[in-house]
Amino acid sequence: MMRIPLTKYGWPQMIVFPLAILLLMGVLPLLALTFFESWIVIVVEAVLFAVLVCILMFFRDPQRVCPTDRNLLLAPADGKVTDIERLEAHDFIGEPALRIGIFMSIFNVHINRAPCNVRVETITHKEGRYRNAMNPQSGQVNESNTLNLIRTDRPKDKLVVRQISGAIARRIVCGTTEGDELSAGRKFGMVKFGSRAELYAPARVELECLVHVGDKVKAGVTPLMRYAIRSPSAQPTTNPGDT
Repeated sequence: MMRIPLTKYGWPQMIVFPLAILLLMGVLPLLALTFFESWIVIVVEAVLFAVLVCILMFFRDPQRVCPTDRNLLLAPADGKVTDIERLEAHDFIGEPALRIGIFMSIFNVHINRAPCNVRVETITHKEGRYRNAMNPQSGQVNESNTLNLIRTDRPKDKLVVRQISGAIARRIVCGTTEGDELSAGRKFGMVKFGSRAELYAPARVELECLVHVGDKVKAGVTPLMRYAIRSPSAQPTTNPGDT
């Protein structure tokens, strides 16, 4: 039997929702004896089963083989690149920055991962609205969680990853704390039921953007940016965060 690995970040919805659906599926046949035609129950049961599968698939946590090239900045989320913007200044980064926005639909894996080897400097949660996360402006007004990071490899640049809620998503999960060191591709949280993630990095000539608007990316796998300098690299291995 195929096993679907599920994320620990899915609690409590990962348990409560499937149990509620299974309970309803168990009760429906009893109600059919009195109130409904049998074909109606069959259709409803099929729909509920499909919803159950979708919920379990949403909280799936597939194993990832992450590149170990220290020149790369990896995608922090699965989804589609919706916007790439140069900012003239960024308070934490302290210089012009490039922002890459990724929209996560309800069909994407929603685990967030570190873009490279980093230390978590600060984590800031901001309450906000729940606008459509496909809109780049949602990052300015929606509920969000901002992780200010510093690379532990050279160059020791400052980076930012933002977890942003969407119209459906109402729960940001951050499984790391200030002072933690994360390896490239390490899992650190998720945003439930459709959302957005953003990566901010210094906008320099030697830091090349590798993606375009419309590209599909995978967290911890797809390189978003690459330093044009040499640093030690190795063959891809399974990230410790997947074990």
